[in-house]
Amino acid sequence: MSTITRGEFSEIPVLDVSGLYGGDEDAVRAVASTLRGYLENIGFLYIVGHEISQSDIEAVREASKQFFALPEEEKLKLRIDRNFRGYLPFAGSTIVTSSVATVSKPNQSESIFFMHEVDANDPRVAAEKPLQGPNQWPDAALLPEFRETIERYVAQMTTLARKMVGAISISLGLSPDELNAHFDDPTTFLRLLHYPTQKAEEGLFGSAPHTDYGFITLLAQDDVGGLEVKNKAGDWVPAPPIANSFVMNVGDILARWSNDVFVSTPHRVINRSGRERYSQPFFFDPSMEALIEALPACVAEGAAAKYEPVLYGDYLMERIDKNYHYRKKQAAQESAAR
Repeated sequence: MSTITRGEFSEIPVLDVSGLYGGDEDAVRAVASTLRGYLENIGFLYIVGHEISQSDIEAVREASKQFFALPEEEKLKLRIDRNFRGYLPFAGSTIVTSSVATVSKPNQSESIFFMHEVDANDPRVAAEKPLQGPNQWPDAALLPEFRETIERYVAQMTTLARKMVGAISISLGLSPDELNAHFDDPTTFLRLLHYPTQKAEEGLFGSAPHTDYGFITLLAQDDVGGLEVKNKAGDWVPAPPIANSFVMNVGDILARWSNDVFVSTPHRVINRSGRERYSQPFFFDPSMEALIEALPACVAEGAAAKYEPVLYGDYLMERIDKNYHYRKKQAAQESAAR
């Protein structure tokens, strides 16, 4: 599939990444080579052969179901805070920064966000650095194993994501650690999503057409389906669930970093199933202080980079502030208080 014309695909490919485990350099390079073709031409693929057990994936899904089944007043005790951690009620975001559609209706979902854990006594918290603070957790008396389940999964996903960063680095002719150096203190998000059954209405989506902001996304789906990826012809290609796999896709910052060698592909979610849908995307992004500028390996000799350098934290906050309703309300309240 790596020889196809960019954007011309009718299915999402599957990549066995077991070669990234075990220390065989030839196996790693073989995975990286195939990966590059998929990221250049499609921007989406399924990952299999990883070392995260299906039981751990399912444990997070069950924890998610238990949380969203709580009474609304319990969920609202964890309402999303200024550090982007906590519960986002139904229809709490509208993707106004979408470059692929004019979006005016909010996403038909509710969610809870867990980011990289930052202790309340961390100097970054005292300095009010963006997105730095502790996570919010449900009452352990209500969901006694919830936090342990989520933290174990985040650790596993971080390990897998670092392996994929290394493979991407190798695929560009760089050392395995060259990109990973920008992830010393990674910006991570685990978002647990609940999509209720969706009514048919023009312009209404579980998640409206968009591209992801960050570096890579690793998504575990349930068996309901609904994820679709847009190809060059404008067709929406289904990405149906595959057991014990993750859907991986390129985010905008990786496309920018690679000078558009890699493609950040539009996708959407429409829950036509008549069933409730649960998904758990894990977003693995650079440190907030990382300077993102086109990699020399991705800029032709004598050519200029397509994008100006940008601090990842500045870039990320601009998008979050525009797309999440609660951020706009916070900004208005802070402005009025001045």
